[in-house]
Amino acid sequence: MSFLFGNRSSKTFKPKKNIPEGSHQYELLKHAEATLGSGNLRMAVMLPDGEDLNEWVAVNTVDFFNQINMLYGTITDFCTEESCSVMSAGPKYEYHWADGTNIKKPIKCSAPKYIDYLMTWVQDQLDDETLFPSKIGVPFRRNFMSVAKTILKRLFRVYAHIYHQHFDSVMQLQEEAHLNTSFKHFIFFVQEFNLIDRKELVPLQELIDKLTTKDR
Repeated sequence: MSFLFGNRSSKTFKPKKNIPEGSHQYELLKHAEATLGSGNLRMAVMLPDGEDLNEWVAVNTVDFFNQINMLYGTITDFCTEESCSVMSAGPKYEYHWADGTNIKKPIKCSAPKYIDYLMTWVQDQLDDETLFPSKIGVPFRRNFMSVAKTILKRLFRVYAHIYHQHFDSVMQLQEEAHLNTSFKHFIFFVQEFNLIDRKELVPLQELIDKLTTKDR
């Protein structure tokens, strides 16, 4: 379970991705927990002294997947083929799915279908030891950062859909503090390392400005 949520029991949309205990990545995750606990998110996302950027991005990408997995898991009853027949983030932004392998030409599909495709695709990347090596000394592939950027860009779309289409449900469930903290952490992280193009963030730009202005 993601450290932002403590021991709260909650269903996840997909199985949680675990980082092996005792591994260096596990130690990095513990470091992130400790700095997040201080409440200073800007500081918490910074690359720790002497650490490898790829490894830091990998650990945090896994954690964001787990966080979003849990957040979306809480609202799956409200995100249905009927209520969300297209994957959107408000009236202006619609997302069509393609992964470049199984589905090469973008397809229009419902939000639950799109998010299922997306989270399954992310899970496959995280489970690929050549992309996300869990053993010390195994080098990251040269295209690691570009894959990580694609993962984070796509995970952002789940946040965007939840905020635009399901925020009322999030409030009913009293999950808005968890959603906001998770998203703020995510935004600070991608801003720190320039991991998502600004144009991709436009559907939530107003919220991003609000969450980040007071921390500059």
